[in-house]
Amino acid sequence: MSRDIPVLDLSEWKTADAARRSEIGAALDAALRETGAFLLRGHGVPRELTDRMRTQGRAFFDLPGEVKQQYAVSRPYDNGWRGLGALDVGAVDGQAGTPDLHEAYHVGPSHSTGDPAYDATYYPRNKWPAEQPGLQDTALEYTGHMTRVAHEVLDVLASVLGLPEDFFTSRSQRATWTQNVNWYPSLRSVGGVREGQMRVGPHTDFGTLSLLDRQQGVGGLEVWNEEDGWFKPPFEPDTLVVNLGDLMNLWTDGRWSSLRHRVLAPSDAAPDEELVSLVYFFETDPDTEVVPLAAPVGGGEEMGAVIAGESILEKVGASLTLG
Repeated sequence: MSRDIPVLDLSEWKTADAARRSEIGAALDAALRETGAFLLRGHGVPRELTDRMRTQGRAFFDLPGEVKQQYAVSRPYDNGWRGLGALDVGAVDGQAGTPDLHEAYHVGPSHSTGDPAYDATYYPRNKWPAEQPGLQDTALEYTGHMTRVAHEVLDVLASVLGLPEDFFTSRSQRATWTQNVNWYPSLRSVGGVREGQMRVGPHTDFGTLSLLDRQQGVGGLEVWNEEDGWFKPPFEPDTLVVNLGDLMNLWTDGRWSSLRHRVLAPSDAAPDEELVSLVYFFETDPDTEVVPLAAPVGGGEEMGAVIAGESILEKVGASLTLG
């Protein structure tokens, strides 16, 4: 069934024999061709750390507006705070509508090449709130785990494609990535929703893969595929949602889908519901030339190669609201 979203248990994969890995890989391949997502358990991220990251992140949004403004992003690809309505992600694929109903706090890596202009472009500094000193240590610990998990998942995906296990990770030793804390305020607190407005509009992510720790809600995540249209993916506590982004779709020359997804508007049925999502967007080394894989590994769509960082910057800029 096309609505089937498989579960990959990383701890099982690490000990599985070749026959079991082939079975797991076939299920993943089918889901990634059709929808572009799966659930991940056995990832080794401590529940206490995830809860702490969510609590610390949520507390940031309670700071006064003038305080949060001190940590605001200053250009399209930047770390720090984005206020309510700062993004319209549907604009990237030509479906601009209404600003997204969420606030976000962004954290990125601390890589440095020694080239000031390059580092400022691809590795912008983090903006840690002095008013909330616990957030920095928690975020660094959490994103350390996220980077580890992203590399482990990429190793699995390379194996599923029959490539050397380090095919993707060897090109991701100083990858760009962004860890979001997304706060979706309640309907009561925002006062209403404009026609067509959502917490996050329909879009695909830009990088290789994303790791989502979500909260279940009425106004929550929906995903899309051609056969079924929009549907709610399964929710399983303590799993991460792994979804593929545009770079992986291109790298596999269309074999695997970049997940189209959205987060619904707050609902009249739950006017006090607010949600906090932890979303880790992983890309690759910014100077990597992403060359579509030839068939039969690739999907045969004959896509054009891109430079990873340039592709990401272009799409991030297109997602910003004007004015």
